Amino acid sequence: MTLPNKQDNISEYLLYMWQVEDMLRVFELDLERLKKQLIDPSNLNDEQKQELYQRYDNLIQMMKLEGVQKEGHLQINKNVIIELTDLHLRLLKDPKESNYIGTYYSTLPYIVELRSKSINKDTPEIEVCFVAIYGYLLLKLQKKEISPATQTAVKQISALLKQLSEKYKTMDTEQEDEF
Repeated sequence: MTLPNKQDNISEYLLYMWQVEDMLRVFELDLERLKKQLIDPSNLNDEQKQELYQRYDNLIQMMKLEGVQKEGHLQINKNVIIELTDLHLRLLKDPKESNYIGTYYSTLPYIVELRSKSINKDTPEIEVCFVAIYGYLLLKLQKKEISPATQTAVKQISALLKQLSEKYKTMDTEQEDEF
C-alpha cells in the first residue's frame, strides 16, 4: 500500500491524513472493528496488514491523546499547515516569486469569499484552501452536484496549492543538500 509521501507532495499528504482522521472517526476509533472490516479483507500481504494496523493504532492513540476523537486535526497535521503558511508568507515577500504571487492574487478573491462563510474568520489562508479542496473531494465522493463556480474556485485554489507544494519540495530538497 503506497502512501502519499510528505516530501513529494505535501498537499496530497495532508489531504490523505485528513481523510484518514475522518475514516478512523467513522470506525469510532475502534481498531478491532477497523481491522475486521477494512484491513483483513484488503488484498495486502500479512506484513502490509500489520504495518497498516500499527499505523492506524498509532494514529488512534494520538487522536485520543490530543482530544480530536470527534473533530479537529492531529498536531502533526496542524504543523503541516503551519509550515506551509510560513512558506506561503515568505514566498509573498520574495520579489523573485512573481509567478507564485500572481497565482496567489488570482486565488485571493476565492479565499476571501470562503473565509467570509467560515465560522472562524482567523483561519490561515492556506488552511482555508485545504478546507475548500477537502470539501470538494467529499462532494465528489458523495456524487453531489458541483456548481461551475465551485469548480472554477477549486481549480484556482488547486493551482496555488500545487505551486506551494512544489516550492515546499524544492525547499525540502535544498535543506537536505545543505547537510
